[in-house]
Amino acid sequence: MAKKIKNESEVTEKKPWKLSKQNKIVLGSLLVLFSIALLVAFISFYIHGQADQSAVAKLTDRNVTVNNWLGKFGAYLSDILVYQGFGVASFLFVRLFFLTGLYLFLGIPLGKLRTTWFWDLFAMIIVSIIFGFFATSAPELGGVIGYEMNLFLQDYIGKTGTLLILIFGLVIYLIFKIKVSPESIHNFIENSKKEIESKITVSPEKSTESSYNLEEYAVPTVEEEKDEELDGIHLKTPTSQFEINKEALKPTISSSSEINLDTLPKPIVEPIATQPFTPTPPPTHKEPTIITTNDEAFVIEKAEEEDIVEENLASRLVADFGLFDPTLELSNYKFPTIDLLKEYSSGGITINQEELEENKNKIVDTLRNYKIEIAQIKATVGPSVTLYEIVPEAGIRISKIKSLEDDIALSLSALGIRIIAPIPGKGTIGIEVPNKNPTMVSMKSAIGSTKFQEAEMELPIALGKTISNETFVVDLAKMPHLLMAGATGQGKSVGLNAVLTSLLYKKHPAEVKFVLVDPKKVELTLFNKIERHYLAKLPDCDDAIITDNAKVVNTLNSLCVEMDNRYSLLKDAMVRNIKEYNEKFKSRKLNPENGHRFLPYIVLVVDEFADLIMTAGKEVEVPIARLAQLARAIGIHLIIATQRPSVNVITGLIKANFPARIAFRVTSKIDSRTILDTQGADQLIGRGDLLYSNGNDVVRVQCAFVDTPEVEKITEFIGSQKAYATAYLLPEFIGEETSGIGLDFDISERDSLFREAAEIIVNAQQGSASLLQRKLKLGYNRAGRLIDQLEAAGIVGPFEGSKARNVNITDIMALEEFFNNEQN
Repeated sequence: MAKKIKNESEVTEKKPWKLSKQNKIVLGSLLVLFSIALLVAFISFYIHGQADQSAVAKLTDRNVTVNNWLGKFGAYLSDILVYQGFGVASFLFVRLFFLTGLYLFLGIPLGKLRTTWFWDLFAMIIVSIIFGFFATSAPELGGVIGYEMNLFLQDYIGKTGTLLILIFGLVIYLIFKIKVSPESIHNFIENSKKEIESKITVSPEKSTESSYNLEEYAVPTVEEEKDEELDGIHLKTPTSQFEINKEALKPTISSSSEINLDTLPKPIVEPIATQPFTPTPPPTHKEPTIITTNDEAFVIEKAEEEDIVEENLASRLVADFGLFDPTLELSNYKFPTIDLLKEYSSGGITINQEELEENKNKIVDTLRNYKIEIAQIKATVGPSVTLYEIVPEAGIRISKIKSLEDDIALSLSALGIRIIAPIPGKGTIGIEVPNKNPTMVSMKSAIGSTKFQEAEMELPIALGKTISNETFVVDLAKMPHLLMAGATGQGKSVGLNAVLTSLLYKKHPAEVKFVLVDPKKVELTLFNKIERHYLAKLPDCDDAIITDNAKVVNTLNSLCVEMDNRYSLLKDAMVRNIKEYNEKFKSRKLNPENGHRFLPYIVLVVDEFADLIMTAGKEVEVPIARLAQLARAIGIHLIIATQRPSVNVITGLIKANFPARIAFRVTSKIDSRTILDTQGADQLIGRGDLLYSNGNDVVRVQCAFVDTPEVEKITEFIGSQKAYATAYLLPEFIGEETSGIGLDFDISERDSLFREAAEIIVNAQQGSASLLQRKLKLGYNRAGRLIDQLEAAGIVGPFEGSKARNVNITDIMALEEFFNNEQN
């Protein structure tokens, strides 16, 4: 006999109570004003507290007056918190209430205030106990609590022990709150010594500079005036400032009676006290110490030790300029607000008690029909699926329950039943039953969840909600690549939009760039508005979002070049991954003049990968395989969406490098095994219902829904802000020339059937080797050589995958003219 459900609380899940934005503003304003009132009351207590002491007991008597600036309410609060409370330390209540109200008013999460509340209350207790020593002379300093706690400690460990405990508390506060350490104290003392020594060495120089120099006030002689005039065109020697060749520079005098230089008194030149402005000399080489010996012919020289620079260049740059900030160019960038997203479910998950009871009874009855007894059953209600965890009686084989999957689905009349036997990490068997009225998971609830907002991940992605109604957040940087697959219309494109939206809400434009490939041309075009913020492209491309499959090959090869360049930078920086490299660059340990730069993450998103393989073929597989194998460490991550990742679409080499898989609903178990290497995706209910696998565990998630108008609002919000001058430019890729060009430029070495083959190709306006095989009855090798020769001559275009080559000559007349021009 199956036992009843333990508690109704196990079935029903209450929605956590949250304050709305308006309520937060009101409550925040109230707390800020209350903190100001407390400050006024506390200050007036220390002025009029003794006079109001008797009036506190008669609070309800309106005839009694008080002097407190906040009236009887202020006198009562002061008496409770200051006199009977913590004394002077109660002023910390003002700070705590003010900060809490300010955080609520500005919408800042209150989790950041936990440490502030803890350390302020800790300081309040320590300070009140310290002032408890002065309870007899000034009881209002420590309050009743400080006095009683001080007295309690003194009764057991005496005054000395109490002082030692208080000193220990202060040490804890200084180390953990103010971050005071012996190293910082030592550095402070050393810096103070250096400043005092530098002031002592500078003071004699200032005294010499302040002495009067009589030559500055003397009347300059003619010779001095001429020296001053010629001062700009002569070179001074290091020994004297006025040593010049007067005879060579003296102007010619027409008559000797005009001026006689010999009769003029020669000025006495003395060294000037002030030092001229000269550049800082290089460090002088220290002379070795001479050690004398008894033998005069034998001299010992001891080299002096070199000065050791205590501070390296990187730490000095960080001290002067701070850490490098990659977001500085767009420092005023604002992340999209959550209000741009739409809330689809108003009341959260709706629980139908009758439906749960009915399903539970049907499961129990079905299993009992096959002589399987259940010891316990528990229901967990999710957005679209309810998980029934059952514990079978001892001796029941799990495989027996798993084989009844279709029978349970028949009894429940459900769309698809999925049995997890056993649930990993639990000693239970799970039966997932779709809800009759599924709840839509909005992107707003996923983005606004605490789990996503406080996620300390490099590239966090909020996929949706699990069966237990928890927001499912994963890190793309740890995946490191993601493969999404599922039948048409089951939510792949919405899933891609959810991934991109998550990254837009979390990462600055300087930290991540997107390379978007959209063969359908309509799914990702909305992101064109954020081209100069978040998108990356080739230098010669007009559109950042690639819709032409011919341009995808160059973009993928360009990403391979970027990957090789980044690995060279990591090698020079002697680091192993992009995170270590960027931290080293932010710490100013890498010189930008040597080619180092801040490296943003690059996310390549490909929608409908199968269409890309059909048109481009092997040209796409090679760069995709290289990126999948090597690009993880340098911050290039791939997200590929396709309908069915079979071997002809994604080879085993590529698939092995995509450990993270997302499977939407598929039509058969074979397709599910192709995607996840296990079954289960064929039993999903569609409309965003997915299975996520990253190794062994498979998690069922209801994908968050983000609609086109929401994406449009987000991109318009970002696009209206200041952006970079251009999109992030990938390195230019110069492709190798195709095999046909340059094979045959010598007309004499052409095939004897070259002219006839050219006429056939021009008449048919279709350049293919199979056409020549049929018309000229040739083998494939000779037909292929003819096509290469026709391409080299410029008659047909280059190879374009499965498509026929373009014919560059329109008709036979133009072909005849072409051959005549060649002969001439």
